[in-house]
Amino acid sequence: MVPLPDDAIPPLYGSYVPASFRSRVTETLATLREVSLLARDIPPRVPASVEPTDDVVVFIHGFFASAGVFRPMRRHLQNGTGAKVASFTHAPGVGVERIARSLAKIVERIGPVTRVHLVGHSLGGLVARWYVQELGGHARVAQTISLGSPFGGTELARPFRFLVGADLHRTSPLLARLRARAHEHDVPHTSLVGEADSMVVPGESAVFPRGDVVVLPGRGHNSLLFDAESITHVVERVRKLQKPAL
Repeated sequence: MVPLPDDAIPPLYGSYVPASFRSRVTETLATLREVSLLARDIPPRVPASVEPTDDVVVFIHGFFASAGVFRPMRRHLQNGTGAKVASFTHAPGVGVERIARSLAKIVERIGPVTRVHLVGHSLGGLVARWYVQELGGHARVAQTISLGSPFGGTELARPFRFLVGADLHRTSPLLARLRARAHEHDVPHTSLVGEADSMVVPGESAVFPRGDVVVLPGRGHNSLLFDAESITHVVERVRKLQKPAL
């Protein structure tokens, strides 16, 4: 196990504090932290140079966010694995297919023989798998990791049905296609699920039909971005599939 990030959101200890209250407080802190990072990393970020032995992790953020929300995770990932990082920010309301095409452009700018790992939060996890399964990304991608991504849709998408909500609704044809084609390409996937996620409803919707599933008790939707254990899982998954040093 890698050391837990010292600046990730710590657990709130004390048996006298109900677990549900601790989860709500932690999620509120995570949401405030996300808001504070929204103005960061708006332009696309791609490594200036890559070698065939390099691994590049591409971060894909969720709805009403920016690539800046990955800053804490990015720092610990680079320190823990030495992997290089790429990211981009997409506008609110843009659908999965369009964002996936933006992702494809980012990957094209990375060396053709470099291993690529995709880490997506919420909507970003759907984009990662769409790129792999529908845009030929299976030829480039070593693995995908989702954090609180509603592969089964969420009941909370109704108010946003005229924006990206059409893709996130439980009856979405796009999500049905993602699930149906989950096993067509042998690209490993890890679903990180927050047991207290109030955005992905029902909770089992955050589980992709293939790959490993890690359920983190007491973590909410945005907490997955900053939680120490969540970050540790991402770091270890990337390190596990890195190219061996020559």
